[in-house]
Amino acid sequence: MRAALTVAGRELAGYFSTPVAYVFIVIFLVLSGALTFTLGNFFARGQADLIPFFSFIPWLFLFLVPALTMRLWAEERRLGTIELLLTLPLPAWAAVLGKFLAAWVFCGIALALTFPLWLTVNILGEPDNGVILTGYLGCLLVAGAYLAIGAALSAATKNQVIAFVLAVAVCFVFVAAGSPIVTEFLSDRIPALAEAARALSVADRFNGFTRGVVALRDIVYFAGFIGFFLFLNAVVLDHRKAD
Repeated sequence: MRAALTVAGRELAGYFSTPVAYVFIVIFLVLSGALTFTLGNFFARGQADLIPFFSFIPWLFLFLVPALTMRLWAEERRLGTIELLLTLPLPAWAAVLGKFLAAWVFCGIALALTFPLWLTVNILGEPDNGVILTGYLGCLLVAGAYLAIGAALSAATKNQVIAFVLAVAVCFVFVAAGSPIVTEFLSDRIPALAEAARALSVADRFNGFTRGVVALRDIVYFAGFIGFFLFLNAVVLDHRKAD
């Protein structure tokens, strides 16, 4: 674990040593604010909550998180530094976990910087801050799920563009699986598959957090989801080491 934390610290410092981190944060803050106050009708709703902000997070992260993960391993493979990393005296899982934790902490920092929205809603009304806190927890878990997918796909290719496109496509499948259009279509044809789609939907699991409900099954879902793709990431790296 100490090796993983060392990798995480170095990776996190690397984010802020380049303009990539600042560009990501600025784009995230601008888009989240714009969507919340315009399409989300933040003021017109007349309700003291952050539902307009939370409702766009799974879709906003759908494009921003793959942009963050596409270089995690693809860049190392392109530059040939992945071979050097894999020869270091640390297990592959430590490198995988370290890179993931660094990206996850970075996403947490970006989410924390949206605190003016929380201040605004507290000034305008009397919101249930417990519900807002669970909503932020859900946002962090969604980011973790997308990061795990993007990291695994980045390890499978040395082309960052391909890694980005594949990550967006796979994340879209999981976020759209529980949408009414998909579930109604499947319900008319294969009801069992419709239930499976709802069970696998990231958006459906996230909605519980936005309502202030922290269900054990949702925590287990996100933990298993993230764990599976991190395991897949480690398997891909072990295969690369064998080659």
